[in-house]
Amino acid sequence: MEDLLKGQWVRQMEDKAEPFLEQVSGQKRILYGIAYSYLRNENDALEMLQEATYRAWIKRSSLKDPGRFAPWMTRILINCCKDELKRRKQLVPAEPQARDSGVAEMTSDRKLDMERALDKVKLKYRQVLVLKYYQDLTLSEIAAVLGKPEGTVKTWLNKGLEQLRSQMGGGKRYGGK
Repeated sequence: MEDLLKGQWVRQMEDKAEPFLEQVSGQKRILYGIAYSYLRNENDALEMLQEATYRAWIKRSSLKDPGRFAPWMTRILINCCKDELKRRKQLVPAEPQARDSGVAEMTSDRKLDMERALDKVKLKYRQVLVLKYYQDLTLSEIAAVLGKPEGTVKTWLNKGLEQLRSQMGGGKRYGGK
């Protein structure tokens, strides 16, 4: 009798897990891109994606509107990345570590400059820039993901762009004369 009840419970859990995993799978490229933009390391990004999926599964009952799954999941991922970055600041490395030991990809100087400059932008502004320009989200989608008013997101975008411009060359715009 106990085995029968256990089997029913396992089937019920599988029935609930399948739609959840399908939604996560549909978002995995976007989620990975966001995690990578925060952590700049493939393994760390994959680990944060796994952590965010775990946290979302545990808190899945808190999602009131299933149509809002993507912004909800993105918010969880961003929080995981922020937690990891805070944890890293608390650790003092004994020796400098190599970024990625895997195959290094060729990256243009301009892209490297952009990434370095973006790393120096205040975190709340950086996350808006990443969501807007790396993930192609609209301002209203970013507002939903961050749980902020659209006006705040616009302000953060403008301030982030100002900081990025000053980091890239003293306020001069690239592509201009």
